[in-house]
Amino acid sequence: MRGFLLRCVFLWAMLQRSKTQSAVPATALNCCEGDVLLLLDSSGSVANREFSRLLHFATILLRPFSLGRGHVRVGLLQVGTNPNLEFGLDVHNNQESLQKALQSVSQLQGDTNTKAALRVAQGLLTETDENMPKVLLWLTDGVEPGDVGGAMAELKAQGVSVLAVSTVHGNYQVLQRAVTPPLESHLYSVDIDDIDIITEDLREAIIKIIRAERLRVVDLTSHSAVLQWRPVLKADSGYYEISYNSLGKAGPETKRTLSGNSSWVELTNLQPDTTYTAALHPESNQRLFNTLSVNFTTLPDVLGPTVVSVSDSGSRQIRVSWGPLQPAGVQRYTVEYGAFPSGEVLTVTLPSQQNSTVLTGLQPGTQYLVTVSALHRNGKERAMSVRACTQEAALPALSDLHLIPVEHRRCSSGRGEGLCCTAERHTDWLS
Repeated sequence: MRGFLLRCVFLWAMLQRSKTQSAVPATALNCCEGDVLLLLDSSGSVANREFSRLLHFATILLRPFSLGRGHVRVGLLQVGTNPNLEFGLDVHNNQESLQKALQSVSQLQGDTNTKAALRVAQGLLTETDENMPKVLLWLTDGVEPGDVGGAMAELKAQGVSVLAVSTVHGNYQVLQRAVTPPLESHLYSVDIDDIDIITEDLREAIIKIIRAERLRVVDLTSHSAVLQWRPVLKADSGYYEISYNSLGKAGPETKRTLSGNSSWVELTNLQPDTTYTAALHPESNQRLFNTLSVNFTTLPDVLGPTVVSVSDSGSRQIRVSWGPLQPAGVQRYTVEYGAFPSGEVLTVTLPSQQNSTVLTGLQPGTQYLVTVSALHRNGKERAMSVRACTQEAALPALSDLHLIPVEHRRCSSGRGEGLCCTAERHTDWLS
């Protein structure tokens, strides 16, 4: 009886484990549309156990996605002596089919001819819709991948995002040059036994690339932001309306209208270190589109001066210049200067519209320490110093020069009682 119960418990546990591994999450990812091509290292340098672990990792990674046209298309290309397209992008349109295919893949062995496989990948990924997001996910041990730099660069130039997962003995520098930035989310070097720990991060990185509806910030400064989105309109099918304003601060909302073939916009004249919310409204008389939104915070303002230079140096004066000029954010500039190291310090105060001044009354041939300070309207102050040298004073001009004639002279010199040398010099004029 006890043995029967133990067998029942064991069978129940195995069934639960099987259900956990094969079940698609209830919240299937319908948010994405794009092509994902797995570039799987199937060469002889990959141990059988590593190969199996890489395949298992791929099944877990891709399991939540909805598959097929209009969703995510997945293909598998194996790297060996000759590349092998295990299945193309249009083969599997449901998870059950994809999971069975991944579980039945056999290792090729042979050489690591990654370059040849990349030529096949380029053909697969560039023959599809050019507006469709595309991902090449390279799963490899990283051992002697060959000269892949050129092929990877061509793929990236054609809009393909390259991500890579390598075991710890991979050539990190080759992988680093191959992947699309940012490296922290697109390149993973991990022990094969711990590969599961990167599943969520890598999946999120893929989602960010192929998310069907998204408005994202691709460039940010203290006074501007560039927003980008996946086009859903054409020039003659509608227009976009972008609206934005700062969060938590009273102020009017700014709106702009953009043509239907737009895919990015630059927002300017923003306030530094301020959080904004932006919304993109695609407007069309053909169908309704969702409004996309994003929040972002501008960078803190760079307080000047960041550059101080010296020019037009003379014996009694030097010109000091600084930048950047920030009249809107600066109340005044102060220039302090004195002979280094212990001379008297003199001060000049200048308006915020001025970015240079000439310091006069200096001593020739002297080193000076010059400090330019900016008092900003927010109460902060920034200073920057530079050393400068005045030129030596010029010798006074000859004001009374006379030339007198001399006769032919014989000069002798010697030591002791004998002469060691004798010289003659003909001089017409001596000054």
